[in-house]
Amino acid sequence: MNEESDRTQEVASNEHEGETEREEILERKEAEEDDKFETDLLYTLEEVPPWYMSIFFGFQHYLTMAGGTIAIPFVICPFLCLGEDDPARGAIVSTIFFHSGIITLLQTTFGVRLPIIQGGDFAYLVPTITILTTSFASCETLPLGNITETAKEAVWQGRFNEVQGALTVAAVVQVLLGFTGAIGFVLTWITPLAIVPTVTLVGLSLFDVAIRQAAQHWGISILTMVLMVLFSQYLRDVALPVPVWKGGKRVGTAKFLMFKCFPVLLSIFASWLVCCVLTSLDVFPERSPARTDATGSLMANSPWFRVPYPGQWGMPSVSAAGVVGMLAGTVASIIESVGDYYACARITGAPPPPMHAINRGIGIEGLGCILAGLMGTGSGTSSCSQNIGAISITKVGSLRVVQYSAVIMIVCGMFGKFGALFVTIPEPVVAGVFVIMFAMITAVGVSTLQYVDLGSSRNLFVFGISVFLGLGVPKWLDANPSVIQTGSLTADQVISVLLRTPMFVGGVLGFFLDNTIPGTDEERGIIAFRNRAHGNKDAPHLVQDMCCYDMPVGMDVIKRIKWLRWLPFSPTFTGLQSVRASFQSNKGKV
Repeated sequence: MNEESDRTQEVASNEHEGETEREEILERKEAEEDDKFETDLLYTLEEVPPWYMSIFFGFQHYLTMAGGTIAIPFVICPFLCLGEDDPARGAIVSTIFFHSGIITLLQTTFGVRLPIIQGGDFAYLVPTITILTTSFASCETLPLGNITETAKEAVWQGRFNEVQGALTVAAVVQVLLGFTGAIGFVLTWITPLAIVPTVTLVGLSLFDVAIRQAAQHWGISILTMVLMVLFSQYLRDVALPVPVWKGGKRVGTAKFLMFKCFPVLLSIFASWLVCCVLTSLDVFPERSPARTDATGSLMANSPWFRVPYPGQWGMPSVSAAGVVGMLAGTVASIIESVGDYYACARITGAPPPPMHAINRGIGIEGLGCILAGLMGTGSGTSSCSQNIGAISITKVGSLRVVQYSAVIMIVCGMFGKFGALFVTIPEPVVAGVFVIMFAMITAVGVSTLQYVDLGSSRNLFVFGISVFLGLGVPKWLDANPSVIQTGSLTADQVISVLLRTPMFVGGVLGFFLDNTIPGTDEERGIIAFRNRAHGNKDAPHLVQDMCCYDMPVGMDVIKRIKWLRWLPFSPTFTGLQSVRASFQSNKGKV
């Protein structure tokens, strides 16, 4: 009996061990599947490539942001009454690059601490153009051909000062929203179904811009897209032999994944070279956007060296209507940036940014907008969505690479002719890059649905309505520009700007519907999303932990100073949990 009992216990034990082993195997498989997205990275957030590789990677980011950034001054310069060959155009472009480099360094070092390039934001274009068209006479009605160069300078600088003042004051509000923790407090109710439409619509809303630019010359745009697909997908694992120094006088070769590391850079240079050759052969018509000499004498008129500085165009002037209108662009920019933070964290394998990191990120962007207003860049500062798409393609999520890119932007901003050189990149080339990158951003936004129960009709309703109306409402306003009539021009402008921003419409709808329609936390994906955010045992696939959002220096001191946990932008800030813990501790002592 004892022997049979022992054998029965042994069999039961073996069966239990077998079940445990099978469960462990299943858990490992699930972890491996979850890890597919992150471990595909060539360099993760905190890994540092060699300096020479970082320069190339950083230069790739510079080229990626350059196409979209230089479009902003070219859009607003006609409203400033600036001629096509006016050196001021090149100076404004250089100022944007110089300013973007400074704010990118601040953001990656002390802000949200994600590899996000800071640059001009199209959300500020609508209020900027509105200010220039409603507060000043049309440039066509001015006798610009009969006045002196000094008078022309006074005309465009007076207009620019109005934009600068509106942007500077509106940016103060953004700084307060960030550093007081108001933005982070709202994030308590931001769920996956609020994040998905916001991030997804970042890519979808830029579809028209990319396709409109690509349509200027489909041949060059398609060539760029084909090269990016070829390099980043089909040839990504093809290693090319490159010469390396092996010490002494020996020179050998080593295998290098050229196409995986530099798909964007190679695509831009290859298409740019084709455009240069076809331009020299006069294959393109005289005014074709694909020509590399379409910018005329801008490069020749740009100085070799110039350091942008605050007040270079004069002192900003402030008007109430301009500030209120610019605030609409600020709100839209904040919504877009928060979505970019989550998208960038997802791509680089980092956990979703905590409240204190988002507070710092928005606060730093506000400081960047203040500096942009004082320096006169023509646009506020925000995260560059196209560079997040570049990370997903290149698989290089290193923070240090973006800091190298920031230094490159500062240098290019000081060397006027070097910065003007990249203005010669034809728009169809840039458009081809944007099509691929915006598609990747859209896909990244949708990927957050992995935490949500997609078998739930409730969740499908929230997601579908948010995305559909996020695209539909701005299109409706474009077709009916005068439909908003409140009786107040300022109110009309604010409402129009907000409703023309897909990320704002979709994000607000997702936020409202998901927090008001009944549903369990598990159904809504909140439990799985928060598990991943806190890096616990249910989220073993994280490449980084939450310490990646700490300050680069002084964390030991910050952790020892207890009162810093009350500051919304401190890495030790834990929100309302700190208040409750402190209350319980004091209650126990009493």
